[in-house]
Parts: sequence; structure tokens; C-alpha cells
Amino acid sequence: MIPKPIQQINKDAASSLAAARILLARRLTGEQGPALPAAYRPTTLQAAFAIQCAVSYLISDLHKQDIVGWKCGMPGDEKWVLAPIYANDVHEASTQPHRVWCHQQQVKIEPELAFILARDLPARATPYTAAEVDAAIGETRLALELIHTRYANADQLNFYDHLADCLFNQGLVLGPAIDHQLAQQTHSMRIDLMLANQAVVTVDGQHPAGQPRLPLYWLAEFLRSQGMGLRAGQAVITGSYAGSPQVPVDTDISVHFGDLGLMQVRFEGR
Repeated sequence: MIPKPIQQINKDAASSLAAARILLARRLTGEQGPALPAAYRPTTLQAAFAIQCAVSYLISDLHKQDIVGWKCGMPGDEKWVLAPIYANDVHEASTQPHRVWCHQQQVKIEPELAFILARDLPARATPYTAAEVDAAIGETRLALELIHTRYANADQLNFYDHLADCLFNQGLVLGPAIDHQLAQQTHSMRIDLMLANQAVVTVDGQHPAGQPRLPLYWLAEFLRSQGMGLRAGQAVITGSYAGSPQVPVDTDISVHFGDLGLMQVRFEGR
């Protein structure tokens, strides 16, 4: 059965599924390829989001992977910033090493905060308030988003292409829980990245939305408007404090999140 969001957003559901099969095959193998064939390539936000939904449908149906997280950001002109994160792509920082798709023995990471939901925010007729979303958050954790694209010529493609491909996401590493209220107010912090105990990057980090929960409020409302929702246990990341630095695999990595805490990780190529 085709998921309801695909039926609503894109009348040509067969095209969405064909595009999704291509992107899913690359996701599972780590291979990169050209832009989608012209007949399947999205030219609107709705079409790109329909391909996202189709990928989620195929992963759930064929590979029994649930959506256990989301990445999101504030929308802009002709931009919806959201992408699902799947069960096999979420790692606990305490379980190492983390296997990743890499390029020339390097992987890109994004230091973020992850808001872990303690209750559902399901589809409903009325909008969600910020207070309702706040009340649904059970804890806040340090996190690293893992970056990878399914396109070989990513810099030549447009936002619709990347939205269909889940906006460069290849996974998420969850670190320790941190002070709930302090994290909510942390719009800026120093990020120190160390490789094998040697400092290589220090950034006066700024959250791209200013307030780190703002994109979560938008995500909850957007999904509600599409007849979808968020579920208890899902982790939501809302933007990097330090861009997308590259780090090597097979190296001990420490990321200091200002006064909030520390993540220590190690990656190996898949």
C-alpha cells in the first residue's frame, strides 16, 4: 500500500517509488551516482518530500527499519528542511567504533543537540503550540549528525534533489544526556574538536536558528499538516553549531560542546 502522504502530495506515486528505489539502493551500498533520471527528478518541494516518504515506506516494508529520528531546520523560500533518520543509522556514542560511509578515509560530522521525545505528537486537526512540544521532550542529548550524499555530483544539484535524498544525512550518533533547561537556552557555544588528543578545530558555534528548539516546533507542525506525526522515543536534531568538519576514520575523536559536555567517538569505514 502506498503511504497516505505520497497519495496526497504526488499523484504520480509510481514515479516517487521509482526514484526512491534508486536512492535506497545507493543508501544501502554507499555508492554515489548521478542525478535521478529526468522523469523521476523532483521539481517541487512536494515531489521531493513524496520521494522521502517513498524511501521511508520501502525501508519499512523491505528492511523493517522504523523512523527513529528526524533532522530539521527552519524553512525558507522554497525550502522545507526535514529528513527522517532510520533505526540502523542511529548509534550510541558508548558503542564503538561506528561504521560509516566515508570518502578518502574521511567523514563529515555536525555537532548538534538531540531532543528525545517522551510522548507522541500525532496527527490531529489543531496546531501544536510550543508549550505542547516542550512538554513532549523527555531529555536532551549531545549528538553528531553523520553526513553523506547519494549523489556523485552533489554540488551541481539543487535543493529539491537533496531534499529527496534526506539532506545529506547518513545517520546519527547520540551522546550523553545534558542539562535540559541549559540546552534549551544555548544559542551559542564553543565547539572544540580534538583528534587523538590534539586540538584541530575550535569554533565559536552559533545555532543556525538562534533558539535550538525552534526547528522542532516547525517540524511538529509541518508533519501534523501532512497527516503525519512524531513518536515517543524519536530523536530530533535541529542544526549544527559548527558546520560540517571532516574527521578521519580509525582515529579517536573528542568533541567538546562548550559547558554542556563531551562526546568521544571513533569511526571506521564500511
